[in-house]
Amino acid sequence: MANELDEMSGPISEEGRDVNVIQKQIPVKVGFGSKLFEVILWVLAIIPGLVFLFMKIKARTYLQQLQQKIQHDASQIDNYLEQRVVILQNAAKLLDKAIDLDKDTLTKIAAYRSKAGSPNADASRNEASQNIDRLFGQINVAFEQYPNLEAHNEIQKCLEQNSYLQKEITAARELYNDTVYQWNAAIQEWPTKRIVAAKLGYTTRIPFTTSQEIKEKARGTFF
Repeated sequence: MANELDEMSGPISEEGRDVNVIQKQIPVKVGFGSKLFEVILWVLAIIPGLVFLFMKIKARTYLQQLQQKIQHDASQIDNYLEQRVVILQNAAKLLDKAIDLDKDTLTKIAAYRSKAGSPNADASRNEASQNIDRLFGQINVAFEQYPNLEAHNEIQKCLEQNSYLQKEITAARELYNDTVYQWNAAIQEWPTKRIVAAKLGYTTRIPFTTSQEIKEKARGTFF
């Protein structure tokens, strides 16, 4: 049997297609069929009903553990974001001593310093990461405008540490998104996990995404 999608025979989309993450949490729902399924198990015999009950308990434990892993992975991102804010604040102070840095940049970094490390929802954590990226862009532009600052060891160290943390954040985001994928897939597994997820009011989780600004830059010409 031939593949439904055969990249060798087309049709081919020359221009490609832009994709976006949907910022929407979808609640898990079950219909009458799922309720009827549970009733039938108990009507047939007590043993099938008890077996399914234990299966639901196991499913609930699994989902609760997976939810804790999502929180753990999210906290790793928060930790790296907090470290990055501290480094940006130090870099901004060093630059401010050498040049007349935009005071608004210092104010914004200080504001993120006060928020860093606090519990964040998925959307607000993603927004904070994107805003920190923008602030670093402002600092980097200021640094590039003054070549004589390249000899400043402390500033250079800050930039190197920022580069390292960016890589760590990327790795942490990938791990977080993998766990979110596991969660979104698990809560739809019928019958046990989906029935349990619906009763507990669980919803899908939103993956960590990049900003529109970064996506537009990635489409640009670099060479």
